[in-house]
Amino acid sequence: MKNIVSRRQFIQYAMLGLGSMVVPTVNQAAQRTLIKQTVLDQTLNIEIPKGSVIRVIAQSNQAVIDGQSFKWHRAPDGGACFATNDGGWIYVSNSEIENQGGGASAIRFNQAGDIVDAYSILSNTSRNCAGGKTPWNTWLSCEENGEQGQIYECDPTGQKSAVLRAAMGSFNHEAAAVDPASGIVYLTEDVADGCLYRFKPNARNDLSEGVLEVAVPNGAFLAWKQMTEFVAQTQILRYQIMEAARFRGGEGIIYHAGQIFFTTKHDNIVWRYDIATSLLFKVYAASDYQQPLLTGVDNIEVSQSGELLVAEDGGDLQIIALDHAYRPHVLVAVHGHNGSEITGPAFSPDGRRLYFSSQRGKLNQHEAGISYEVLLE
Repeated sequence: MKNIVSRRQFIQYAMLGLGSMVVPTVNQAAQRTLIKQTVLDQTLNIEIPKGSVIRVIAQSNQAVIDGQSFKWHRAPDGGACFATNDGGWIYVSNSEIENQGGGASAIRFNQAGDIVDAYSILSNTSRNCAGGKTPWNTWLSCEENGEQGQIYECDPTGQKSAVLRAAMGSFNHEAAAVDPASGIVYLTEDVADGCLYRFKPNARNDLSEGVLEVAVPNGAFLAWKQMTEFVAQTQILRYQIMEAARFRGGEGIIYHAGQIFFTTKHDNIVWRYDIATSLLFKVYAASDYQQPLLTGVDNIEVSQSGELLVAEDGGDLQIIALDHAYRPHVLVAVHGHNGSEITGPAFSPDGRRLYFSSQRGKLNQHEAGISYEVLLE
């Protein structure tokens, strides 16, 4: 394992125009960890943490529950878990199919971890890539659908219809993360010169109206400037404010302990934005390593013990855990799925089960997606 201390310990990102800043790390003393030696499950040909057990929970175009008419969606992408009142939980997953063939689906588990239901929670949308979980237990499904991409707020139980949240902007949406203290939603944009946005709702837990802002560099800090419009009718949103900070392909984003973590795919960087200070740090960059363990950065999740999990779109088809000092470790490695990508990492509410998908499976086809559960020791 290569040490994270390298020749580039500072933020040197010309497109942002940010000043240099030493990247801080977290003291590992007395910290718990889920990182362990991996072993190969020979049945599925997937490496998982030692002592864990893996199973397939769903396959694209197949019934999740025998005899049920509902079939799991194609091209499973971003996901999250939600606790239920009976002690069980729901795993929600997006479908990255274009031309209104996308949406999102859910699998419901009982307290023992048995699958008891599966159903659609969003349909007739396009390229639902990643998204984000809200503190009020809804799922924000993000369309990576060019300048017309939207966000839909979904009920994981399927009891309420999904709602378009047009005020959150029309652009090539990737993912969303909510600061529970303020209710502000941070948004990534998956284009080579994309921006980082935030949505400030007018009312708590209500995303129907609010102010859309874009990040603007200010030395080593990020400032925020209000957008002139949130629908790309007269001008593409990311070009409304030309001094906006530019990020090279925004991907997954998540909130954790007063920080916003997000990934950018064209330069393989994991960023950390401190909400209280507005400082931006680079916590991982593949270019810091001669043989980087983590490339193809995409969806991101955080464990109960504080490690960041980054799924690879390409790379070695792994889920990499960044420990408390942001050093990379293999957590899961999928073999024989060449051309696919790993998507949707999410933990059950108790942190004992990790869900993820191989978006295109062994056949590298949208119809061959597979979703898994790892029961951690």
